[in-house]
Amino acid sequence: MAEIIKEILKFVPSDKISDAAFEGANIVLYTKDKKFFLEDQGLIRSVVHEFKKRVELRPDPSICIAEEKAEKEIRKIMPEEAGITAVLFDKQRSTVIIEAEKPGLAIGKQGSLLRDIREKALWVPHIRRTPALKSQLIDNVRAVLYEHSDYRRKFLDKVGHRIYDGWLREKKNEWIRVTHLGAARQVGRSCIFLQTPESRILMDCGINVAGDGAEAYPILDAPEFNIQQLDAIILSHAHLDHSGFIPYLYKMGFRGPTYCTEPTRDVAALLMLDMVKIAKSENKEPIFDTDDVKEFVKHCITLNWEEVSDITPDVRLTLYNAGHIIGSSMAHLHIGNGLHNLLYTGDLKYGKTPLLDPANTHFPRLETVIIEGTYGGKMDIGLPAHESDDLLCNYIRETIKRGGKVLMPVLGSGKAQDVMVMIEGMVKRGELDPVPVYIDGMVWDITAIHTAYPEFLNLHLRKNIFHKDENPFLNPIFRRIGSAKERKQIIEESGPAVIMATSGMLVGGPSVEYLKQLADNPKNLLIFTCYLPEGTLGRRVFSGDRELVFKDGSKQEVVTVKMEVVKVAVSDHSDRKQLMNFVFKCSPRPKKVIVQHGESTKVLDLASAIHKLGRIETVAPRNLETIRVK
Repeated sequence: MAEIIKEILKFVPSDKISDAAFEGANIVLYTKDKKFFLEDQGLIRSVVHEFKKRVELRPDPSICIAEEKAEKEIRKIMPEEAGITAVLFDKQRSTVIIEAEKPGLAIGKQGSLLRDIREKALWVPHIRRTPALKSQLIDNVRAVLYEHSDYRRKFLDKVGHRIYDGWLREKKNEWIRVTHLGAARQVGRSCIFLQTPESRILMDCGINVAGDGAEAYPILDAPEFNIQQLDAIILSHAHLDHSGFIPYLYKMGFRGPTYCTEPTRDVAALLMLDMVKIAKSENKEPIFDTDDVKEFVKHCITLNWEEVSDITPDVRLTLYNAGHIIGSSMAHLHIGNGLHNLLYTGDLKYGKTPLLDPANTHFPRLETVIIEGTYGGKMDIGLPAHESDDLLCNYIRETIKRGGKVLMPVLGSGKAQDVMVMIEGMVKRGELDPVPVYIDGMVWDITAIHTAYPEFLNLHLRKNIFHKDENPFLNPIFRRIGSAKERKQIIEESGPAVIMATSGMLVGGPSVEYLKQLADNPKNLLIFTCYLPEGTLGRRVFSGDRELVFKDGSKQEVVTVKMEVVKVAVSDHSDRKQLMNFVFKCSPRPKKVIVQHGESTKVLDLASAIHKLGRIETVAPRNLETIRVK
């Protein structure tokens, strides 16, 4: 593999190629020959067939027409009814992203309009659907990528050389081991360190939002972990207990790739930035800053589900739908030349949700599964979806009838959008009178990201998003709250309402401010919908603590909770039954299952049940315990 570009160039006339480079595991050839770019006579297709790698031909940046002129040409080619809203150029890579309200019309019959753009503008066009809701965060992410386009090209080429230039370390034996640097027999600070004779890979690197001091962060001072030798990070999904420590690694000098889906990158960046904002608002020193989040964005390599990509010389990665939140993925690792196949599920939902299809269970090969056990205990059997729906509807209806307000602390990503779709459906079916649903915190921004990536949602919701009149997120019952003044007006002046605000565990953010103001009115209702770890304010309130003390410097505020407190299971995690079903429905069935990401009793119980019922070897490791899987 060390000479793969030289070998590829033997298939292509040398006078036609001006440059050749890696883009991660992909290979890009650049040409100054306009005729060759527009019609390569099937040469590139034959190269792909021969080498079984993704190879792309692009025009050399020097022959692309000027951006201003190219945009005029593109807008002239595109029909007005396509609704072009943005044209974004990546000069270093000779590509242009065209956002359109109707992508099908922008592509043209059998891609005819894309061919016209290639011919007349000499850029490689990519069509994207214009998000139904404007996302400033997505604009900011793209701005970072375009601003550092030259750096990105060099970085991606460096990643490719790491993959293809051969082994750095001596290959004496073949072995694979995994070490938990967090989330073993606990929920929070997910971080799994995978080692082979050649590779050093982290699967997730999160924080424990309920932890204090060292307990809040992964155990990166483990003897086997050396950030200087780290090859890559695989990020399963955006939640902070899986992503929240990654910017710290970039702060400490890591400059390798983080692999994830596009929505995971965008939502994670938003949550990371919010983490910095909250720390500063509380006069705390954040563990990383906005520049470190930018480094994370700059070094992300995004993959689609079921897109196969080499990430080191002996590890090949494929992401599959995990069914948990938008963009959430299970990481399937093909290690060695057929030596072993490992699946890390991250957080998974093996059941359909208002947003997503169930987690994937079909893989080319599979020997070991690392599975979550958040709800793996014997008593963790969730309500059927329709019963949760009815329960939520009844709680809201009764509270509105008595003139109260419903406060729903929600996780900004996943849970919040599930609840929005559920409430919109209740109103549409006439089960609930139209009631204002105020959206506060990050929920609105993350919802906008959902509308930008409908291909990651289930078919029914995807179709609705494509039609403005049926898009549940655009229903006028949803009203965005953007300031403390608006928040005060809702509390003091408005009548019955539903308020959805982050954070879901009441560990900061506007949900805590609403709680302080609404708690003393018995007409109001507090509905928890997410997992409440030990140590969080949410867990204390749900467990019966009714005298809450809030400290702000030398000031102290006591809040008495008189409002009704309930919990409705709107879970994006699998319950005990779904976790068992997932393991036994995996095709092929794994030979070994490692259970983690759950309280000690739950993961031990789940591991025992899987072993007894499936005769599968199981283990529930402790933090810092190393398991040799091969």
